Amino acid sequence: MGSKIYVGGLPYATTDAQLQEIFSAHGAVESARVITDKFTGRSRGFGFVEMVNSEEAQKAIQALNGTDLEGRNLTVNEARPQEKRSGGFGDRGGGGGERRGGGGGGGRNRW
Repeated sequence: MGSKIYVGGLPYATTDAQLQEIFSAHGAVESARVITDKFTGRSRGFGFVEMVNSEEAQKAIQALNGTDLEGRNLTVNEARPQEKRSGGFGDRGGGGGERRGGGGGGGRNRW
């Protein structure tokens, strides 16, 4: 089974193909993706590489972590599972009761 690797500190001009080329020197690469901003389409300066072989992935991490790429210091480590994020308005907290029936002082007088 392969390994997923996080690569941070990428120069903003780095492409998926360049990222794949960098890691290919250390083993078989299944996929390489530079993460982009969904609104602007620009690189966010990090990406993920999936390597076919776990041993090759570990060697790539050791070889590339802390190295310089176009003047930027790379952070390369095993990717952690994505944390579940709450969507929308779910976890806002706060005092819902005060908003409905008055009390609480302040705010606009609606009467």
